[in-house]
Amino acid sequence: MSVVNIPEILLPADNIDKTKWSVIACDQFTSQPEYWKELDATCGKTSTLRVIFPEIYLGSNEDERINEINATMKDYLDSGVFKTVKGLILTVRKTKFGHKRVGILAAIDLEDYSVTEKLAVRPTEAIVPERLPIRIKIRENAPIEFPHALLLLDDNEKSVIEPIYKEKDKLKKLYSFDLNMNGGSLGGYLIDDPLSVIKKIEKLGSKENSFRKYGSEEPFLLAVGDGNHSIATAKACWEKISETLSEEEKTNHPSRYCLVEINNIYDEDLIFEPIYRVVFGAKEDLIDSLNCIGGPNRVKVVFKGREYLVSVPDNSALAIKEIQSVIDRYVSENKGVTQDYIHGEEHLLSVAKERNGVAVFMPKLEKGDLFSYVAKNGVLTRKSFSMGEAQEKRYYFEGRKIR
Repeated sequence: MSVVNIPEILLPADNIDKTKWSVIACDQFTSQPEYWKELDATCGKTSTLRVIFPEIYLGSNEDERINEINATMKDYLDSGVFKTVKGLILTVRKTKFGHKRVGILAAIDLEDYSVTEKLAVRPTEAIVPERLPIRIKIRENAPIEFPHALLLLDDNEKSVIEPIYKEKDKLKKLYSFDLNMNGGSLGGYLIDDPLSVIKKIEKLGSKENSFRKYGSEEPFLLAVGDGNHSIATAKACWEKISETLSEEEKTNHPSRYCLVEINNIYDEDLIFEPIYRVVFGAKEDLIDSLNCIGGPNRVKVVFKGREYLVSVPDNSALAIKEIQSVIDRYVSENKGVTQDYIHGEEHLLSVAKERNGVAVFMPKLEKGDLFSYVAKNGVLTRKSFSMGEAQEKRYYFEGRKIR
């Protein structure tokens, strides 16, 4: 079976306000309640905000919120909120930072993804086991999925997505609108020859290509750029469901597949940004511990308005691993100390100042090293990189039935 598949996609009906409908990924602005408060006031009753669980609210009325999400999804399905399109969609996202992310919306076969095995679709960052149960609880009874996962192709010849984008004006335009909360804009075009596109994509993950690029014949087609925990959650739910099915039933069950956006890692507009750390309740001894890492490179740390430079290795992946190890150890040894992951320098400094936290500026991972690193070494440290700033993250818009 194919790793990449043609999905039946749920789009908001023509009478739905798309700007109010589409909202940012649930794992953004987790230390900024004012963002979500403003978004709630912006969106009406018919919005993807009503069918997601913003992570800033985790730990508060979880069961009630999940039940409401599932009920709202069912109501949307029953009340004509959606129209259905079968095919691959070329997506064009423009942001206020002047970047443009072009991708293909498709479904992947979760049988080709594993957290532990080297399959065609691989995670890029370590999965935090304690983050999965609540996500599984949200998904396991949900009738619809809305993706914010971005999967990467190693297509240095730009053979798949770029030729389609050049001819996009010849395709049927499905949507084009402005996103809320300074998110930029989003457009979608129905790809007219999806089978040939899938054939080109899958060729990139052949044994021959994998051996030539990574020195291994183990197929490596897609790397999870954003949404590692979302894909891991979908796989965990599918494994549980598949235990109850016959081999024939497993073949076409909707939960076997997951809707994703596929991007080319060699797209010049696809920017890798660091994900910074802020440690709440820490003192200057955390900075002393970070300085013990050592190395020829320097990263900035800010605490109570004062800047420090700490020494770290010049290899970005190793430096991120060492910094995270120090922070994890400090959090575990100091009661009441917590950490969060922040996108963007401005947001980092704002959150650290408001809550008296230690702001840690992380090294930037070079995107050209990602596939070869994962192929040879396995996953990176969790939250090692971000594809763009917080406002550039994927907005929920398209959905797919998973029941």
